[in-house]
Amino acid sequence: MNTVTISSKYQIVIPKSIREKHDLSPGQKVQIFYYNGRIEVVPITDIKSVRGIAKGIDTDISREKDRL
Repeated sequence: MNTVTISSKYQIVIPKSIREKHDLSPGQKVQIFYYNGRIEVVPITDIKSVRGIAKGIDTDISREKDRL
């Protein structure tokens, strides 16, 4: 577990191992919120970066005869 210290300006440094694991870069936006008694930090993913992740997925759906 990584431990960080809050500065006098209420800033923290994300440890290098976490930055590398989640491919974080300077200037990247993150969302921070309070959830279930803890502080969560979630990287905001650009929608363009997820384009094509479902390429080749089977979109045929078996439907009942009374459905369109």
